Amino acid sequence: MVVTADPLVLSAELDRATARLLDTARTLDGNGLTVASRCDGWTRGHVVSHLARNADAYRNLLSWARTGVRTPAYASREAREAGITAGAFRPHEEQLADLITACDQLRESIDAMPAESWTALVEWGSTGPVPAARVVWSRVCEVELHHVDLDAGYGPADWPASFALRVLHDPATPHVATLVSDDGTKLLSVDGETVVTGPVHLLAAWLTGRGPGTGLTSTGPTGSVGDLPSLEAWK
Repeated sequence: MVVTADPLVLSAELDRATARLLDTARTLDGNGLTVASRCDGWTRGHVVSHLARNADAYRNLLSWARTGVRTPAYASREAREAGITAGAFRPHEEQLADLITACDQLRESIDAMPAESWTALVEWGSTGPVPAARVVWSRVCEVELHHVDLDAGYGPADWPASFALRVLHDPATPHVATLVSDDGTKLLSVDGETVVTGPVHLLAAWLTGRGPGTGLTSTGPTGSVGDLPSLEAWK
């Protein structure tokens, strides 16, 4: 496949990922949001709150790109954390309504973007200036990865193959070995002699910290099978 970050290509993928996320979020009534998530120190409520505020943050970045007025994703790191915490313990109905509204408003912002504004540079995190076109792919990643983090029945095996393949080529993903699918297709070539082989979704899960690497095989220069290369979770 051709790996692309074209926001127009990825827009429909974001809609589908969001629909799957909302389907899961609707099931987390009762005490469902108070259960621990896969994110250290966070309940599922924290994850849902983060996904709502992240949609708002990306809407800020698209406003920046569209108007030229500097609008940071978050006012500060402290404000980001405070926003997540403040929303984490609300009732299910309130959390769900907030998430739906935030996702709908982000969709409206994406639809309102003039074609020329996608090349405007915005900043978030520690990546430095990047084209606004990157926002849509980043939101797809947020939705798909944190959907898994909810630990509510959706796992890496449920990721679309297109998403898993894009993750393998993403510059933010640790490129620590040559990657080969279990059918023998070379997915990514990296300088070095270590080759990691396995199903695409397990490779993506391992590289993003959403799986331990079970089911993958690491082969060294002599053909010997060893431990997987070390890496830090992509968060």
